[in-house]
Amino acid sequence: MSDFGVYVHVPFCAHRCDYCAFATYSDRDELMDRYVDAVVKEAQLAVTAGMPVADTVFFGGGTPSRLPAEQLIRILDAIPRAEDVEVTVECNPEDASLERLRAYKEAGVTRMSFGVQSTQSAVLADLGRRHGINAHQEVSRVVAEAGFSTWNMDLIVGSRAESLDDVRATLADLLDLDNPPPHISCYALTPEPGTPLGQDPLRHPDEDDTANSYDLVGEVLEAHGYLWEEISNWAQPGHESRHNHVYWNHGNYRGFGSAAHSHEDGRRYWSVRTPDRYIAMLENDELPLGGEEILDESTQQFERDALALRTSRGVAIEAFDSLDEIRHLLTLDDGRVVLSPKARLVANQVIVRLKSAP
Repeated sequence: MSDFGVYVHVPFCAHRCDYCAFATYSDRDELMDRYVDAVVKEAQLAVTAGMPVADTVFFGGGTPSRLPAEQLIRILDAIPRAEDVEVTVECNPEDASLERLRAYKEAGVTRMSFGVQSTQSAVLADLGRRHGINAHQEVSRVVAEAGFSTWNMDLIVGSRAESLDDVRATLADLLDLDNPPPHISCYALTPEPGTPLGQDPLRHPDEDDTANSYDLVGEVLEAHGYLWEEISNWAQPGHESRHNHVYWNHGNYRGFGSAAHSHEDGRRYWSVRTPDRYIAMLENDELPLGGEEILDESTQQFERDALALRTSRGVAIEAFDSLDEIRHLLTLDDGRVVLSPKARLVANQVIVRLKSAP
């Protein structure tokens, strides 16, 4: 049985990063109290309707740490949780005070996630990030002092301001910490339409440079004992994110908050996008449903195969009619097909050849 996950979307940010296309807002802080009330109400309605106990809970955004700690804890307390639940909170490095993290820990949070992105000043400036180049050191110290045994840092590669030496320096900065993050995620910078990055072609990442940076991250992390889990994730044994695996296993999960998505046995649905409308609907005793789709069995099978192929477990060789055109992108392990390291950023070239592909 796969874990049942709960995702809570917190749409508030102090500042919108240049690459961000998520449903987040830097001008709606006055809605925080009403938003928390609405999320608590939505969770209570879901529990009344028979929602399973959560095995994993993930607060994402936006910036969950933008909420006062007691407000985030109010939401957490409204979610029934299994005894061995994993609870993760995304936190900006500049919000990582000892007081905040201790409050999270005492309330049942088990895992922290920090968007460090880089430790190099020119790269942070190009990404529109506001924390300083030594934020990783403070985060590492405070996480340990607050008593968290597992946590992760996110990196982004692909900035035009970033060289391979910058990537090496960032990795060295993280791995040389007294308390290095046991889970590291690395994402390729994407120029999304409508973002400052997307609107400036001169800042768009170079695909070859991005691939070289990504390959370097994988080589360095795996040489330091991190195991590759999924295209963007590496973890030391025992520090994998259970919540991530809910998604990768095509499991069931419930999303609370504006723009949050849910999946239940082939039914995918999502909430209205803006926090204003989300709050208004729940205050009027309406469910904040923004849309839904029912996935037929063939679509579900394709999604299961495509998600599995992104991970280190891969898919059974029977998921393909033929491997002739893509064998150079794959490794075979006991009858399972796994992406080779050089193929991870071109996974779609393999996914479209799945037998279940539409």
